[in-house]
Amino acid sequence: MVKLGDKVPDFEGVLTSGEKLNSKNLLGKWTVLFFFPKAFTPGCTNEVCSINDNIENLKKLGVEIFGISKDKLSTQKKFKEKYNLKYELIADESGDIIRSFGISKKTGSAERKTFIINSEGKVVYIFEKVDVKNHGKEIEKALHLLLGSRSSTSR
Repeated sequence: MVKLGDKVPDFEGVLTSGEKLNSKNLLGKWTVLFFFPKAFTPGCTNEVCSINDNIENLKKLGVEIFGISKDKLSTQKKFKEKYNLKYELIADESGDIIRSFGISKKTGSAERKTFIINSEGKVVYIFEKVDVKNHGKEIEKALHLLLGSRSSTSR
């Protein structure tokens, strides 16, 4: 599994916008990658909505947020649309991204984990356990600790 201080593994995924994102696109900005097992399940719905409810505070911190699961792109698009998510989801249909992070369950779906990545592409925080109903606030609190009083230009 990816550990604190590790560089983000090389990956490429398709966003719900249809664009491709790869790990090199993350350089130069702080990023939150959160992995969830399956769209439209109660826990995952609570998690994505908790993050969405807190998205404005997170964006003020200058971070980009991406949710990743093994669901098909069409499912991710429906999930994003139904809950009016204001951030992108990544469809990892092959499970390659999930495996590259070392968080694949026996079923092939992702374990529920969140990684905060700094502007140099290094993992600086990992949520091993996620409170799905309050994850947006958990992420915000961790980012405040990590970023401290630095200005948005230094992020």
